[in-house]
Amino acid sequence: MKSNLGLLSLLVVLTLGVTAPAPLKAQDRTDAVLTARIRNLVRGFHGTAGIYVKNLRSGRSAGFQADSIFPTCSMIKVSIMAGLFNRIDQGQLSYDQTLTYRDSLFYPGVDILGGFHDSATILLSKLVMLMITESDNTAALWCQGLAGGGQAINEWLSDHGFQVMRVNSRTPGREAARDLYGWGQTSPREMARLFTMIRDGKVINPAASERMYRNLIRIYWDGEALSQIPPYVQAASKQGAVDDSRSETVLVNSKGGDYVFSVITKNLTDTSWKPANEGWMLIKHLSALLYHYYNPADHWRPAPGMEKWVDE
Repeated sequence: MKSNLGLLSLLVVLTLGVTAPAPLKAQDRTDAVLTARIRNLVRGFHGTAGIYVKNLRSGRSAGFQADSIFPTCSMIKVSIMAGLFNRIDQGQLSYDQTLTYRDSLFYPGVDILGGFHDSATILLSKLVMLMITESDNTAALWCQGLAGGGQAINEWLSDHGFQVMRVNSRTPGREAARDLYGWGQTSPREMARLFTMIRDGKVINPAASERMYRNLIRIYWDGEALSQIPPYVQAASKQGAVDDSRSETVLVNSKGGDYVFSVITKNLTDTSWKPANEGWMLIKHLSALLYHYYNPADHWRPAPGMEKWVDE
């Protein structure tokens, strides 16, 4: 009877021409205790928050609005990196090739690359480093173009089962989505899934994934989620921020087991750029909660006065 039902379901999917959702793994279970603590954390938050957390050892997960769509801000640069590495894997680019910067590539802001003079050269590997480590927007838009543009990146995302994560900016046909979400969009669950795929060697191939993972563990912007994780614990991460949205996705390699979390916000009433911004504080509180939840024997806390040494 079960086999007949399975065959019937497959026929329905093929007939309608839609993609069946990936089945949940048997070990995926909701962590009720952590879910309750997360809900308590977001109670009274002045904005909209989405959170997804998964312990990659136990498979247990927790969250709040984990499948809602949010702006990625600079977190979309991880998707751009995946699209770029796909082009490299196809032989259309080389990771160690030399590129020539032009003033026409400049994107207004405080980016390092924007300070280059016309005709200056840079290795593609260093361009990726600036995009991920420094979150350099000029570098990221250049990488997006080298990857074939937002449409090519979105095709890769769709082909790999991402239903809502998309590049919107400078992507024909996605103007309305750009007006609503900005550069990119995702759900917390899908953002965490991309990080997990990279950790598991499943983005492009194991070697490309390893290179991506190494890029994601050397982040300059470590004043929020990373500040609540001991410096002796490795963490891969990417941050995103605009006035009314502060977000971060992190995969932590801790003694208590690897875990991944994505916290994304929008519609913030606190649009300040001070360290005490409510969106950033939510990220800090969640990161601290998770580290000690999964590592109860580690009593580490940030050293007093560390706020003096954080670049916002």
